[in-house]
Formats: sequence, structure tokens, C-alpha cells
Amino acid sequence: MKKQYVAIAVFVLAVLVIGALAISLSGLVSFDGASPTQSPTPTQTPFPTASPTQSPNLTPTLSPTQTPSNSPTLYTYNIVQTYPHDTNAFTEGLVFDSGYLYESTGESSSLRRVDLTSGNELKEVNLPAEYFGEGLTVINDTLIQLTWQNHVGFIYDKATLSLLGNFSYSMEGWGLTYDGNRLIMSDGTSNLYFLDATTFQRIGQVSVHDGNTSVTNINELEYVNGDVYANIWMQQKIAIINPQTGQVKGWIDLSGLYQINNPSNIPDNVLNGIAYDAKTNRLFVTGKDWPNLYQITITPKK
Repeated sequence: MKKQYVAIAVFVLAVLVIGALAISLSGLVSFDGASPTQSPTPTQTPFPTASPTQSPNLTPTLSPTQTPSNSPTLYTYNIVQTYPHDTNAFTEGLVFDSGYLYESTGESSSLRRVDLTSGNELKEVNLPAEYFGEGLTVINDTLIQLTWQNHVGFIYDKATLSLLGNFSYSMEGWGLTYDGNRLIMSDGTSNLYFLDATTFQRIGQVSVHDGNTSVTNINELEYVNGDVYANIWMQQKIAIINPQTGQVKGWIDLSGLYQINNPSNIPDNVLNGIAYDAKTNRLFVTGKDWPNLYQITITPKK
């Protein structure tokens, strides 16, 4: 009987020992194979979706004082001298040569030699009624004058204003200037046309643009130190154009002059007429039926 108790006791002790070992091993296995709540693995963060405030704009933003390198320079003006101008001169072409102004007028169309200081006409030739005078320039001892819609240009002796001949062209005649080799002509579109100075045949053209924007209504022209200065019809500013590329290099804002010379705001009495004295580096501007003609200098706007 005692042996039975002893056997039972040994059996119970063995069960207890095995149970204790099982619990211990269970703890070890649980530690090595930790559950997510005991030892969480890192959660992968998704790549952030850029918002306008998180992702910088890679295109440079210009401040008000910055301009792109190819943007036109904006100019203002200073009046150096004011001269009288005939209020019946509907200016379409203007040029300065050998101390005199030469002016082509529309409406009561004419060609005039004008004294700069007094504004008086020294000599005048009236065009036949069917012609509307337009752009004007000098080539050596001759004056070249365009007409608007007649497709005819006239050649005059500069000294006597006697008519020497004429030539034809297919587009309308608006502005005209001379670069020393070629005539440069406008027709109210965005184009400048190059004409042979002897035959008057078209030999090329370029489209005028400010950046990617076409500049239309190009009117009276003047060649100034390698650039073409152009009135823009119905606007109170002058474009400075690279004649090789057609790119506008600058704008001269002359709106203040318009207010002085056209207080009644007559629609047709717009800024028109640019002349340059290359010998003394003087720049002159006026408008249609304006009472004044101005010598100005230009400076970049600040």
C-alpha cells in the first residue's frame, strides 16, 4: 500500500514538474515570437502626395521689379525742346535732313519742307485729290513718299520738291524709313517689308512681335542707330524694333503728350511722326494736327 502511495506521489510530482517545464517553455516561445501588440513592426509611410504648399514651384516667379532677360525695356521721356507744329498737318510721315523737317500729310495731302524752329512751311507740294499721303524718307538727294491705298509711291528731288518719278507696290502704304541700304515699309499689319532702294522691289519681310504676341497697326517709321522706331496706330507709344528679328526691344510711353496736344480727345488726332537727326542725336515726335512738335530724350522706367 505504501508502495502505491509512493508511486502516486512520484506520478503527481512528475506531472507537476512537466507542467512547470511546459509553462516555462511557453513563456520562452512567446517572447521569441512576439505578437504585434507586444513588439509592433514599423508601419511603412506612403510617399507624400505633393500639394502646392509642399512642392515648390520649379518655374521662377518674378517679383514686380524683375523682368525676363528678353522682355522689352519700358521707357519714359523728357522734353528737351518744344516747337510749333501746324494744326492742319495730318502727319503721316516725318523726317529730318540737313537742318530741315520734311513732312508728308494725309487728308489735304501734301509734301512739305518745314523750318524746325518756327514750324513754318518753306515749300509745299499738294498731291492730287485721289491720293492720301503716307510715309516719307530721304535717300541721298531724293524724297520717297508713299500713298495709302493707291499702291503708288512718289520720288521727288529733295531740293526743289519736283516730282521725278513713281513706283508701285502691292500692299497698303503706311510708314517708310531707310537704313542706308534698304527701304523699310509698313502696311498697318504686323509686317515690316524691305524694298530695294533702287528698284523699289520687295526683297524681304519680317513679322514684328513682343515675345510671342504679334504687334499690329505698325504706322510711321524711323531708323535710329540700328533699330526701327515705330508708331502704333491709335496707341500713345512707340515700339523699338530689331529689324533683323522683328522682336520689340523697347516701348516708349508718350501718353502724356497726347493729353497735352489733344485735350478734346479727337479720335484721329493720334501720336504719329518720328524724326531723328543723326548728326546731333536728336529725336523728334509729333502727332496728327498737333500744335506742338517735341525734341525728347528717353530713359528706362524705374
